[in-house]
Amino acid sequence: MTAFDAIRTRDDACVMQTYGRAPVAFVRGEGVRLWDSEGREYLDFLAGIAVASTGHAHPAVTAAIREQAGTLVHVSNLFYTEPQGLLAERLHGLLGWGRTFFSNSGAEANECAIKLARRSTGRAGLVTAAGSFHGRTVATLAATGQPAKHVPFAPLPPELMNHVPFNDQDSLDAAIGDDTSAVLLEVVQGEGGVNPATPEYLHAARKLCDERGALLIFDEVQTGLGRTGTWFAFQHAGVEPDIVTLAKALGGGLPIGACIARERVAAAFARGDHATTFGGGPVPCRAALAVLDVIEQEDLVQNAAAMGDRLIRRLGEATAGNDLVAGVRGLGLLVGVQLTADRSAEAVERCLAEGLIVNNVTPSTIRLSPPLLVGAGDVDRAAGILGSVLAQMGRAGE
Repeated sequence: MTAFDAIRTRDDACVMQTYGRAPVAFVRGEGVRLWDSEGREYLDFLAGIAVASTGHAHPAVTAAIREQAGTLVHVSNLFYTEPQGLLAERLHGLLGWGRTFFSNSGAEANECAIKLARRSTGRAGLVTAAGSFHGRTVATLAATGQPAKHVPFAPLPPELMNHVPFNDQDSLDAAIGDDTSAVLLEVVQGEGGVNPATPEYLHAARKLCDERGALLIFDEVQTGLGRTGTWFAFQHAGVEPDIVTLAKALGGGLPIGACIARERVAAAFARGDHATTFGGGPVPCRAALAVLDVIEQEDLVQNAAAMGDRLIRRLGEATAGNDLVAGVRGLGLLVGVQLTADRSAEAVERCLAEGLIVNNVTPSTIRLSPPLLVGAGDVDRAAGILGSVLAQMGRAGE
């Protein structure tokens, strides 16, 4: 029995089978590379689903985690800890406003945002976009604009299931009413297929919310902290939200989320209105501070912008003339390759066999979200592998 067989056998026997795992077990990572249990090397252009923004096992992040774990791991939110306050202060500095509630995940950050919007406005309704993804708790699943994900868990709260077409200003206008607490939008729909919102749409959302007394929430769980070539994706459009949610990249791989609200909105929460046992613990907060240090010191926001442009260009060149490819889109280092047929799962499997990790977010869309420190050579190599795989598939489908 191989090392992988032993890992898979144990998993199959004892872990809830809620994931369709690829037949690989990773045991080590460094930078943009991963190694599996059999010693094979891979180029990681998924980064744990846009999590490992500073790459795998970054020395500065690893050192911060080790030091904090050896000093103080957990005391609960009944007491003050220095890393949490420092991180909240740092996020305030990046945004120029806000108070933060720390959670363990993006879904919990969005759950907090939904509760806060209700508490702040005294309204229950929520408007979100078709194709969106906001989490898998009952409330965030209802807010997610993907009906197929609702079916196994129906009925869901109807007041949270007002999903309107994405980038459709007229539909948004019609949906926001006197009972709307907030409009919750992704600036780029990640799980929905890497679909960027237009600046005009985001400006319209801001205007409509202001006119009708609703809050504007931007879900930046996947796009925040440099992924799109700016610290926050909404900065591309110059539209400011009332609440922004973060997670994924924040902890460098450790579980942490953040719901950041403008001071006047955050003031709606009274003591005891919302809580978490583990959220904002010393170790993930210390890791997050190290992640932000690395992003700043290594100019990773600027690198994401430059390498994102290069990745989109190289993918376009690598797939030019391929009838299987409808186009390439994205923002910074969150990129989608749109196929003309539902064959993205096949493409992802073939890429894995060639040592490239990407994933299929829809049946016809391939997502690439490498670490923000990725270099030109690895961008070119990844584009070449994916282009070659899609060329082979295109010829096979003729």
